[in-house]
Amino acid sequence: MKKINGLLPLISAAAAVAVAFGVPDSSLHQKSAHPYFAYLVIIVTVIYYAGALIGNAVNKKKKKKADNPLFYRALFLAGVILFFNILNILTVKTALLPVLYFPALDRVFGTLVEDRELIGKCIAFSMQLLFKGVFGGLIIGFFMGIAVGFSKTAAYWINPIIRILGPIPSTAWIPILLVVFAKASSASAFIIGISVWFPTVVLTSSGISNVKNSYFEVSSTLGAKNIHKIFKIGVPAAMPSIFLGLFNGICGSFVALMTAEMIGAKYGIGWYVNWQKEMMAYSNVYAGLIVIAALFYLIITILFKIRDRVLGWQKGVIKW
Repeated sequence: MKKINGLLPLISAAAAVAVAFGVPDSSLHQKSAHPYFAYLVIIVTVIYYAGALIGNAVNKKKKKKADNPLFYRALFLAGVILFFNILNILTVKTALLPVLYFPALDRVFGTLVEDRELIGKCIAFSMQLLFKGVFGGLIIGFFMGIAVGFSKTAAYWINPIIRILGPIPSTAWIPILLVVFAKASSASAFIIGISVWFPTVVLTSSGISNVKNSYFEVSSTLGAKNIHKIFKIGVPAAMPSIFLGLFNGICGSFVALMTAEMIGAKYGIGWYVNWQKEMMAYSNVYAGLIVIAALFYLIITILFKIRDRVLGWQKGVIKW
């Protein structure tokens, strides 16, 4: 049975390629320059089997009795290829789905190749804007959370502000920000920053407040100063909560980024998707969504890698 599962991606890919080249396209669809969907299926299948064989060889060399990677994701990959094959039939081959809103897969994947320069500029702009907003929101939220967690005086003055301003959706600030900030990019960065600030400050302060008092009492007995208590005891103990706040903030920043790029941005992947939607170029819209999914998946994956590295004792507690 496992051997059959290992062959399923190959069978599914062969069927997809056969349909792509063997079944004529509907006359209602605009013809693509190249069969990008078939090329992608072939490339993904080759990479999958090459990676599986290399992984199997490494396991044998290390004498590990691990499951063959050839079988682990085989069923899932075969299902994904089958889904796109069916979608290919329903769109470009038979035009059963509305042509305007469901373009040919060749055109969708072809956009990633043919429009790569503009998409690359949009990715760079989005990452720059995201970094500014996330960095600002993270720094302010982190230090404000430390102040609230350690100082009753700071908590007295800051907590009401957090409770009043925090729940306001970041996008609700747009009318005010467009008046306050001279540049749209600054307003966009603020929108992203405030979406990161709220969960970071709340979970940082909560994490520090929940640290056992006995830790601080022992450090005081040993003559530790306040700065030592904060950064050597409080912050490390609160790290799980801090990373949870950062994770929630990063996820919120993705939504804020897409909205922020619609208020006067010259580039950006959110701007690209919105622009192509207005142009009714839905093949480009889907291509932009693919880029967004891949980009944000990569960012979250990197964040979890950093978390597992910093919090070695909690590695694998939160799965991604």
